[in-house]
Amino acid sequence: MTPSSPTGRQYTIRLGEQEAVITERGAALRSYRVGERDVIVPFGADELPPAMHGSILLPWPNRLADGRYDFDGETYQLPINEPARRVANHGLVFPLFWRVLEQTDASVDFALTLVPEPGYPFRLEVRVRYALDEDGLTVRLATTNTSEKRAPYGVGFHPWLSPGEASVDDCRLKVDAGEWLRTNERLLPVATEPLPAEKDFSTAREISDTSLDDGFASASYQDGRSWVRLSAPDGRTAATWMEPPLGYWQVCTGDFPETGPYERTGVAAEPMSCPANAFVSGQDLAVIEPSATHTVVWGLRLEDDTRRAEA
Repeated sequence: MTPSSPTGRQYTIRLGEQEAVITERGAALRSYRVGERDVIVPFGADELPPAMHGSILLPWPNRLADGRYDFDGETYQLPINEPARRVANHGLVFPLFWRVLEQTDASVDFALTLVPEPGYPFRLEVRVRYALDEDGLTVRLATTNTSEKRAPYGVGFHPWLSPGEASVDDCRLKVDAGEWLRTNERLLPVATEPLPAEKDFSTAREISDTSLDDGFASASYQDGRSWVRLSAPDGRTAATWMEPPLGYWQVCTGDFPETGPYERTGVAAEPMSCPANAFVSGQDLAVIEPSATHTVVWGLRLEDDTRRAEA
């Protein structure tokens, strides 16, 4: 543990060849690897998440236009944290320090009380568990509304799938979704449309020079899970999955010069319960009643085709 780190204490869990590190700040997934192979793009213990790497996004994921929304007859204003697009982005909890409830060799549980503020006057109790098993890493997050009034709510997560030693361009990408969210210049959805050819990764294909920062709707599920898979030339696939009520993917190739050495080094595959701007559009926005709990589950694993071939 390194209390002097900008992300606070570092909590490591292990099972066999698997190792994950979660930070006190944001309860963010800083790294997850199997043996020497990264499943997600890691960031250093001496860094803040460079592009929301591994962050939890709540009580809304993605962008909220002008930080302003109406709910139950009241208008609320949230701080703008992306001034160029005039949006409030990725919720309120990623810069907060969480408390650890319990840690075992292969799991760790965090908790956070999100206290009311003028832009979001609701009290939420949040619990998140990171747990390793033979199938990979599973993340379960439960949010309880401890206010006396109902609360608008959405949640997402921000893992960056790793291409290993390869470039993103040389990897194949598959996204289990049937529709695309067309956005305006502020990256706010304006329509849900059929997948355009250049954004269609419903069948695995090479990314090449495609640039993505796109939302995908109508997630498809097999055995209760929807997947995004990034397959590298080394025969290994970094895969993330989600279960309902997570129903949207935000996929990004990270073409951000301001992130320096992290530019286009992975593919963000963000499971979300609602799309961007859901506090305004109402699209799949959850409303948590007093004392009720909203629970989501998602996970990661490394699929190794080289081992399958050897078998």
